[in-house]
Amino acid sequence: MKFTLEHNDPKSSARAGSLETDHGTIQTPIFMPVGTAGTVKGVHTKDLKEDTKAQIILGNTYHLYLRPGTSILKDAGGLHKFNGWDRPILTDSGGYQVYSLANQRKITEEGALFRSHIDGGKHLFTPERVMDIQREIGADIIMAFDECPPYPSTYDYAKKSMHMTHRWLDRCFDRIHQTEPLYGYNQSLFPIIQGSTYEDLRNESAEYVASKNADGNAIGGLSVGEPAEEMYKHAAGACAILPKDKPRYLMGVGTPANILENIALGVDMFDCVMPTRNGRNGQIFTSEGIVNIRNKKWENIHEPLDSNGTSYVDSAYTKAYVRHLIHSKESLGAQIASLHNIRFYLWLVEQARAHIIAGDFATWKNEMVPKLERRL
Repeated sequence: MKFTLEHNDPKSSARAGSLETDHGTIQTPIFMPVGTAGTVKGVHTKDLKEDTKAQIILGNTYHLYLRPGTSILKDAGGLHKFNGWDRPILTDSGGYQVYSLANQRKITEEGALFRSHIDGGKHLFTPERVMDIQREIGADIIMAFDECPPYPSTYDYAKKSMHMTHRWLDRCFDRIHQTEPLYGYNQSLFPIIQGSTYEDLRNESAEYVASKNADGNAIGGLSVGEPAEEMYKHAAGACAILPKDKPRYLMGVGTPANILENIALGVDMFDCVMPTRNGRNGQIFTSEGIVNIRNKKWENIHEPLDSNGTSYVDSAYTKAYVRHLIHSKESLGAQIASLHNIRFYLWLVEQARAHIIAGDFATWKNEMVPKLERRL
């Protein structure tokens, strides 16, 4: 994998670059739609490529391991062949899912013992096993196995958790160096910064992560309930320490405003379930603000979902029509809202990139953020 830094915004830390993988080149900053179980929920692969113009999607190690199972993925030739997506894929290690199963798992130095949310069966994720699973899934970018501490965490818990995450990281790299990709293309391992919201711990973790000289680096443990100001503070701190010539991935973030603010701090890559999850529930993101399409005020509004038309997939679908579909529980309503929101997020990072290259990103961002946070 090769990352080329192409432009820097003169009035912020925003960057534009390109990330070359064996399944194609990704232009950064980039948003990655989440396909937890090997699919972006309710969206055809063809539509992801042609309508939303997605360059890379996510899969999740925990979910794919449980269903369909890695033996099926191996027989298919990896996730790319299984789901028909021939562009880059990133897989989360499953660490966040283990974190979210607080009542169904036990964490030790060896790894995380958890019960499946599907059938209650017991499974053990060790750093080594998680690397093997991600080899079998076959993503282009794979994540180190980590523990994401809850927010808030005590200082002692956060410190112990962080040091264990670092020990697990060493084991992940050892395993990757002992094994080979299975499908004839390269895989890059990204380590993850942890440390809860304690500045000294996060700085220590960022230094440790940077020392691994990986192809890219991830900022974890944020967007788990802390105030946005805390997120920005710690993202900025990580970007100040992480190497400038490697991509920086802020995991699980976030709202459109969150994304622009973190681009300004030097982050290159983002993912979040909000475009699809919120879309299925009738929340529409637009360049003028956030629309709750369920509200009666849109019942007779025959205009595109985004009135400026710049980001929308198909302007033939109006607010009134999509509201009707959502209220009627027609699956097409959730599909249109998901497509629109994904395309909007990707339009937003495309615009950010264009303004970085033009040299006026900071001014544009300061104009956009208040609009993006508005409830219409």
